[in-house]
Amino acid sequence: MAWFNTVVPRWLKRRLTRGYDGAGRGRRTDGWRTPSSSANAEVAAAGTLLRDRARDLVRNNPHAAKAVAVLVNNLVGAGITARAATGDPDLDRLANAAWSRFQERCDADGQLDFAGLQTLAVRAMVESGEVLVRRLPRGTRSELAVPLQLQVLEGDLLDSARTESLAAGGRIIQGVEFDADGRRRAYWLFPDHPGEVLLPGRGWGVSKPLPAGEFLHLYEKQRPGQVRGVPWLAPVIRRLRDLDDYEEAELVRKKIEACVTAIVFGAEDGDEGIAPSVVDADGRRVESFEPGLIAYARGGKDIKFSQPATVGGYGEYKRAMLHTVAAGARITYELLSSDLSQVNYSSIRAGLVEFRRWIDALQWQVVIPMLCEPVWRWFVDTAFAAGTLPTAEIRAEWQPPRFDAVDPLKDAMADLLAMRSGTLSLPQAIARQGYNPEALLNEIAATNALLDRLGLILNSDPRRVTKTGVAQSAADTAPLDELAAKLAAD
Repeated sequence: MAWFNTVVPRWLKRRLTRGYDGAGRGRRTDGWRTPSSSANAEVAAAGTLLRDRARDLVRNNPHAAKAVAVLVNNLVGAGITARAATGDPDLDRLANAAWSRFQERCDADGQLDFAGLQTLAVRAMVESGEVLVRRLPRGTRSELAVPLQLQVLEGDLLDSARTESLAAGGRIIQGVEFDADGRRRAYWLFPDHPGEVLLPGRGWGVSKPLPAGEFLHLYEKQRPGQVRGVPWLAPVIRRLRDLDDYEEAELVRKKIEACVTAIVFGAEDGDEGIAPSVVDADGRRVESFEPGLIAYARGGKDIKFSQPATVGGYGEYKRAMLHTVAAGARITYELLSSDLSQVNYSSIRAGLVEFRRWIDALQWQVVIPMLCEPVWRWFVDTAFAAGTLPTAEIRAEWQPPRFDAVDPLKDAMADLLAMRSGTLSLPQAIARQGYNPEALLNEIAATNALLDRLGLILNSDPRRVTKTGVAQSAADTAPLDELAAKLAAD
């Protein structure tokens, strides 16, 4: 850009730049800092402070806490589930059974299952900007069915101050080491959390490199080349703080108005200096306010009662601020505030459609490829090495939790029409509800067999009763009767 400022004539620069008002210079843009720094330079300068302030807001600001909870609940919910998809039913059942046993005891702390670790990791990503998940092999002598566990670590353990060039073309950027080809080679981690309360005489030590293959680094990559993440509340941190200050000022104003009940003024000498009638041991006036206070002026003979001023606009201001905060946190105002007074079915559904599309993109572009898929590969490799699985070439299909319907009947009818038209399969429809298709179909088959064996006909059985409640004809139910007789004979 330096050549542009020194070589290009002034008249030509004006002609080249006047097409974009955003690039104009003048009084309206004075003080607007727009450095051409990289993503890593920006994160290095502000990442730690953004993380600390975001955490403080989540601890103390109810709207920040609600925004994080909404994002985590929609991204993970009850957990993103997996099922093996090799095409071999026997191998799929074997892998699914091993995965189920692994999920139950995968937490190195022994407190959560895999769904709980997903929630913990995604919450740390949203609130702090990033999170690390460490692979901990447990050895073949472990009592675990799959000798592997996971440990979730906060991004604070990454040495952000370690940035340097290495021999043979490698480099370290904010604690993440890369080789000459740009692949992650190691993470420089502190042995203890820098903010941890440690034993006397023990510091949190010096960072050391650990192999990158033993870790997952989960964060939202917003710019090419970005190595570290930033809190998702970063665009609204100042506005949330301003809202806190505004509410505090409004509360203090109301408290002060409620403290002074009456003031007695002097009718003769005109001295209207307020002086409370209460004095301390040294005869000095007590200059403080308290509820129901009556303050006296010198020579006071005339009493005037306090009449607090009415200040409007508080609700409108807060509502406007929460709209801004919701936009910056990338959720809807209704989800942030739980205020449904201004919506109807169509408007809330339209807002949720766009929000769910964004959540769906995050699930498939961030959470699943950066967290779920690597954990599945770790699981398969470990189970194969332990002899639990016959092969390590097992692919997984992931199913995020379903979104609750605003109108369940309309959504169910839409799925039914899609299946009847051939644009949606029954297993896909079942998976969209958050269930395992094979397990659910086996359960339905077992239930139908039990009903047939007992000779029961329920109105909910579409094999024998139509949608309107009319019994099917004998010709339609004959195959079912033959099957029921065979099952009874067996």
